[in-house]
Amino acid sequence: MTTKEPAPSERAPVTAQEPPRHSRMWLAILIAVICLAGVVWLVKHRQAQAAAKAARAPRDVSAPVVVTRVERKTLPIYLDGLGTVQAFNTVTVKSRVDGQLIKVAFTEGQDVRVGDLLGLIDAAPFQTAFEQAQAKKAQDEAQLANARIDLERDQQLSKDKIVTEQALATQQALVAGLDAAVKADQAAIDSAKVQVDYATIRSPLDGRCGIRLIDQGNIVHTTDTNGLVVITQLKPISVIFTLPEQYISEISSRFAKGPLKVEALDRDNRTTLGMGTLTVIDNQIDTSTGTIRMKATFPNEDLRLWPGQFINARLIEDQRTGLVVPAAVIQRGPTNEYAFLVVSNVARVQPLKVVRMEGGRALIDNLEGQEGLHEGDIVVEDGQVRLQEGTKVTYGPAQGGNGGKGGGKQGGQGPGGGTNRMTNE
Repeated sequence: MTTKEPAPSERAPVTAQEPPRHSRMWLAILIAVICLAGVVWLVKHRQAQAAAKAARAPRDVSAPVVVTRVERKTLPIYLDGLGTVQAFNTVTVKSRVDGQLIKVAFTEGQDVRVGDLLGLIDAAPFQTAFEQAQAKKAQDEAQLANARIDLERDQQLSKDKIVTEQALATQQALVAGLDAAVKADQAAIDSAKVQVDYATIRSPLDGRCGIRLIDQGNIVHTTDTNGLVVITQLKPISVIFTLPEQYISEISSRFAKGPLKVEALDRDNRTTLGMGTLTVIDNQIDTSTGTIRMKATFPNEDLRLWPGQFINARLIEDQRTGLVVPAAVIQRGPTNEYAFLVVSNVARVQPLKVVRMEGGRALIDNLEGQEGLHEGDIVVEDGQVRLQEGTKVTYGPAQGGNGGKGGGKQGGQGPGGGTNRMTNE
């Protein structure tokens, strides 16, 4: 049995199927993202164009710097060496007689002068010997006086032939012997007196006492190695230092013309401990180190130098006068040194030659054929990293020196007289 299909005219009409709702939403999001990306790209592109245009345009921005003036000064030329402080004189005070120490008359660390009492030794045995010598002399003097009276009488009797020549000669010999005995007695007295004086121990020099080496009540001997105390002379004081041998000829020639100054610096090489004078150049060079020893004397009035102290010694070899700037002013290029010269608030590159660097200062000279720097010129001491030829600079009022005209306002013509430091942050 077959089924009959309906006629085409009898079929239901076909209608178009609508897309789902979620597909329309994703399409809208995609369009929005594309539009947003276009806007961002447009903004970035315009910003980049503006930055490039600003970079190509001339900049009128001033760089803040610290400046100073070029000065004409006398700069000392140093030779540096290592040194050790040594006491000018050191004495170990010992007893010169044997006996009991009955008194210690000094305090540890005390400053003493020549002749000050340091200690006393029991002088009773020496005083007794002294008195015995005096008594013996008095006895011999009495005998000598009696012998001289007898001699005078014998001389008178000898004229009358009452006393023989032999008896007269014998009496003369007796007088001479007693006279010699009196002189020996006087020597014994002097010796005993010296022993009495030695029982009083006194300072042999000006200096400072160290730590006491023996206590009161002990028996001391002349052969003791320790002694009573060590006295060290601190004013003046000496410094022994070494310098390389290549400087010996120049130093010797200058030393022959007059005294050379020596500066003692602390181990930080910045703090000055004292100024002294070169007194001795050693007579030979140390072949193992290639150095020569020298000795300088320092007044040391403030006692900043101490025996055994290690210091840095600076021999002032020479003094040179010229243009001086702080070492921070000097910049180093591929061919030569230079500095930034400020003219009408504009930085200019000024080549120069550094003659010597000493103590954070530079002695400079101008290159041949160039105008160079002059005393009073303004140069940049700090802030050079921002500068190039033609850069405008700004600086504030002077931070030191004498002030002066032109330095009180920002962008002025520079500091006044003296070495002034200015900044404008």
